[in-house]
Amino acid sequence: MNLNSQLSIGAFRNEWQKASMSLLYTCGFLSNGYESFFKKHTITSQQYNALRILRDQFPKPVSTSFLREKMLDKMSDASRLVSRLNAKGYVTVTQNPTDKRLVNILISSEGLAILSGIDKELYQLDAMLQGLTEEEAATLVELLSKVRESITTTEERVAALEEATA
Repeated sequence: MNLNSQLSIGAFRNEWQKASMSLLYTCGFLSNGYESFFKKHTITSQQYNALRILRDQFPKPVSTSFLREKMLDKMSDASRLVSRLNAKGYVTVTQNPTDKRLVNILISSEGLAILSGIDKELYQLDAMLQGLTEEEAATLVELLSKVRESITTTEERVAALEEATA
């Protein structure tokens, strides 16, 4: 697949731009695959992610801020997400007895049941990347870790460049 023609870009500024565009384009494919998979289970990938976190903490309840911190999508509205899960009966929400401003969120038996059903089909999500060998997948994980590190240190590099050119 030629990325230039897929994105209708004549030429990229450099390989970093090409890598960024390729990541964003690939992320769209992966996100669409995940959303299609979870739609069959009448939840979203964000709802699944929240339920997975709650199951990992069970039987300990968590706060909305804890949930937001652990979510894959840091921009998600955790309060709204919890409200939707509560409406579906997948979580219970109670007031925190020590801090009335907080709520305690706990996965319900219905939430555990839906996750149990999904767990049996997770191989379908794995199949999306099984065009790679396990070794290639491990290399990709390492490279993506470097990408995240690079993103978090961008401001430092830009400031150094600006200082050098000033």
